[in-house]
Amino acid sequence: MVAFILTIRQFARAIRYAWQDPAFQLLALLTGSVLAAGTTFYHFVEGWRWLDSLYFCVITLATVGYGDFSPKTDLGKIFTMLYVFIGIGLLVAVFTRMAEALIASQSEKGS
Repeated sequence: MVAFILTIRQFARAIRYAWQDPAFQLLALLTGSVLAAGTTFYHFVEGWRWLDSLYFCVITLATVGYGDFSPKTDLGKIFTMLYVFIGIGLLVAVFTRMAEALIASQSEKGS
């Protein structure tokens, strides 16, 4: 349990450190916007509840894809294909920046 708490603390420190970087702020804003746009799209086009729409967006971009939700309309399927390419690229960029921040914060801490 202690190791988990220390890991969470380290993760929070990395996010605070990364948040100082304007590029990270932009990537985080874009990622949030993509999640919001996807959630809104699925809510109105597929007729899903808001929480189900957000859940689908997060699970899809995390590449988990449980399969409990899937688009039924042609427009939904086309949007999902584009959404995956854009969203996964953004998430990779965000997590790359976060990893760089974690490494940088660790090296500053050690100095």
